[in-house]
Amino acid sequence: MAKNIGKFVWYDVMTSDMKAAETFYCGVIGWTAKDSGMTGPPYTLFSAGPTMVAGLMTLPEDARAMGVPPCWTGYIGVDDLDAFVGRVKSAGGAIRRPPSDIPGIGRFAVVADPHGAAFILFQPSGNPEAPTPAPGTPGTVGWHELYAGNLDAAWAFYENLFGWTKSEAVDMGQMGIYQTFATGGHAVGGMMKKPPQIPVPCWVYYFNVEAADAAAARVTQSGGKVANGPVQVPGGSWIVQGFDPQGAFFAIVAPKR
Repeated sequence: MAKNIGKFVWYDVMTSDMKAAETFYCGVIGWTAKDSGMTGPPYTLFSAGPTMVAGLMTLPEDARAMGVPPCWTGYIGVDDLDAFVGRVKSAGGAIRRPPSDIPGIGRFAVVADPHGAAFILFQPSGNPEAPTPAPGTPGTVGWHELYAGNLDAAWAFYENLFGWTKSEAVDMGQMGIYQTFATGGHAVGGMMKKPPQIPVPCWVYYFNVEAADAAAARVTQSGGKVANGPVQVPGGSWIVQGFDPQGAFFAIVAPKR
């Protein structure tokens, strides 16, 4: 687990219609899906080839009652869940769900940074060290993006909590600075001040696909909505941001249009 501390290790989407969401993402991203076989509420596993990438579950009733919409959430690996929960609280973050057990899998807690962007702290049972797919492998996660309430404050929070380091800073003019960051010496994401059209601070996850135009077409053909793109970003990649048919916001990234 040591190499995964402070790194994104898993992702899942909470939705209002599991079967429809499964069909959508398998068609758009190219995943295969199977039931996890775990006891409790149904949980579907998405895989890119032999690599398990993400999960799918029904949006819990208590979350719906609080107004939480269908959404993607990322898990960040830790080695002492209770200690990290305490550090989140001390740094001004919020605990949305206290530490809970997943029998045979690990422990997790749903938390948020001081401006409300949610993520999950995850401490696995044992020491699972699955092989890491090559960067850019279709179906895997290629980028992590934070729309921050305040860029400087958000950076300080995550840097102090996980030891993330700054990579390139891109001046986007009126949109401000886009600060890329690295975990384990590799750039894996970026942060920017939340633009006006994004209602609340949040994390967005970019899934690797082979070509942006074809993937954008699959989004609309499958009942989703393209909100932005295809757009070429610094470095040459092409991105598309959109919503699945249940309203969860997600993004895709490709090496070509």
